[in-house]
Amino acid sequence: MGITKTEIFTDQQNQIATFAKAFGHPARVAILQHLFKINACICGDLVEEIGLAQPTISQHLKELKNLGLIKGNIEGTSVCYCIHKENWTKMKAVMLQFLDQDISEEKCC
Repeated sequence: MGITKTEIFTDQQNQIATFAKAFGHPARVAILQHLFKINACICGDLVEEIGLAQPTISQHLKELKNLGLIKGNIEGTSVCYCIHKENWTKMKAVMLQFLDQDISEEKCC
């Protein structure tokens, strides 16, 4: 696979692609849904809730944190995660603007 040339795309295009990556795997979607459902920080319940191995959950949490959609706080020997509200709000605005585009009335095919 070749190197992506992100610099040839607009900041908005790169941002949309980055946010879309969060939804590119069902485990990340399930993690986000669970974090919204409990509406609190969670430390260890995700393995039981999602049904994947701890290293797999950790990789998905790391990806979501790198994307800025969740944040983690160290509590003792655990890292507790929750939705990063400000970044989630920003992501929603960008994605809604993109998804709210209308198809023109012209017939294509």
